[in-house]
Amino acid sequence: MQDLDPQGLLKDVLAQMAHTPDPRLRQVTEAAIRHLHGFAQEVRLTPDEWLAGIAFLTAVGQACTPYRQEFILLSDVLGLSRLVNLMHDAEGREAAGTETSLLGPFFREKAPAFPLGGSIAVHKTGGEEICLFGQVTDAAGRPVPHAWIDIWQTDAEGLYDLQANDASVMDMRGRFQADAEGRYHLRTVKPIGYSIPMDGPVGAFVHRQNRHGKRPAHIHVLVAAEEHRELVTALYFADDPNIDSDTVFGVSASLVVEAAMGVPGTPRPDLPSLRYDFRLSRRAAGETGGRVGADPSQILPAAE
Repeated sequence: MQDLDPQGLLKDVLAQMAHTPDPRLRQVTEAAIRHLHGFAQEVRLTPDEWLAGIAFLTAVGQACTPYRQEFILLSDVLGLSRLVNLMHDAEGREAAGTETSLLGPFFREKAPAFPLGGSIAVHKTGGEEICLFGQVTDAAGRPVPHAWIDIWQTDAEGLYDLQANDASVMDMRGRFQADAEGRYHLRTVKPIGYSIPMDGPVGAFVHRQNRHGKRPAHIHVLVAAEEHRELVTALYFADDPNIDSDTVFGVSASLVVEAAMGVPGTPRPDLPSLRYDFRLSRRAAGETGGRVGADPSQILPAAE
């Protein structure tokens, strides 16, 4: 036994974990430990500061429910979710494929299915009705038949259904199946920008950083089809004042859109419309999913 300095301590910690059977777990854990020890030394972390950090992470976990995922929100506001997205894109998104964006903490599995042309605004119908239409193709522009498209967004007041009084009722979300030519169209209400939840530990953290905590108006989209990469993305409205300062760093120029009257090819010329064609990349053999996020109930199920 010998007294340890910081470098000796790190060496001993890594040595104890060197026989981890899973090579990927060993690689990730060793890298995390090296960076955590380096971080603590760089900032000269004090005991009180580390206890405050532990208290913060504990509060983040305690804020999670089957309808709220505070850890995903933390990952988003730190830019980590976006970083993982960018790295996943770099590994397999084809150059002409649609860029990804964040799944976020408000996605839900098994959203209600609607026929093409239907509206996802069922329970809350305020706001300006718009038409979203386009085509799902592969990266070369060939139609992808019968792709499934999940859509979810806030209502006209800037709230998701998970933030409503009865979070078990789904609204402002739905599933649509494109036709044999990959074409789709649906109706919704134009979303507005909104604040991330500021009533929990992540909101308090963002407030202390003097950040506005706002997300520009957007519509979340998830597109799935056999033999193609699942596409997780979002469409951001150009007229939102926070389009250039998204708190969770989700905006890319290719995903910025506008709804207008007289859009060529719209199936609803009576409504402001926007056309967006989703281009799917091919899925490589053995490729894992690209979702940085999940339905909160899949991470922390409700008690039976």
